[in-house]
Amino acid sequence: MRPTDHNGMIQRSILYLHGFRSSPQSMKARLMADTMRRLGRTDQFVCPQLPASPKLAMQLAAQLVHRSCPDGDFSRLTVIGSSLGGFYATSLAEQFGCHAVLLNPAVKPPRDLSDQVGVTTAYHSNEVFEFLEEYLDELEQFAVSAISRPERYFLIAATGDEVLDWREMVAHYPNAKHLVIEGSNHAIDEFSRYIDQIMAFCDAD
Repeated sequence: MRPTDHNGMIQRSILYLHGFRSSPQSMKARLMADTMRRLGRTDQFVCPQLPASPKLAMQLAAQLVHRSCPDGDFSRLTVIGSSLGGFYATSLAEQFGCHAVLLNPAVKPPRDLSDQVGVTTAYHSNEVFEFLEEYLDELEQFAVSAISRPERYFLIAATGDEVLDWREMVAHYPNAKHLVIEGSNHAIDEFSRYIDQIMAFCDAD
């Protein structure tokens, strides 16, 4: 049985996946957590700290997908992914058939993160971690060359993204729901403006 509100609308659980060097303390993750708390749906929201290893990150995410949908009805779940998290969200949506909201997603992270190999720090804690060369090969394992069932996807892409090319994003998600923001940046600083649209997509039948 899918959870519904008093109007009979579907209420999907949400798994939020942050980007490279990010965390559950990111602005967008905190705003989504606050929104779910305000709606009384805290138990339907999960935002883990992802390991640096893509293989381990995807293993953790897959475990959380199963935990969110213990009856195996993965259509009850929306995965929201930011940047590298959007890459992971796409792989999960194709694997499990859940919905996905993609926030300036990384389309080709093995290429885009090749210059990040080495020791670096997390944005919100300054914790030091190493991004290994082998992680680029791990990313290749989860690449999706073409999406299926585009109605499951909602892409939010900013033309002012200073890290990733919004045109690549649009091309990678043909026929999906698109919101192209003129200007903005990779972080989508005005993210709060789009939460209502995201929630409407998450809970649409």
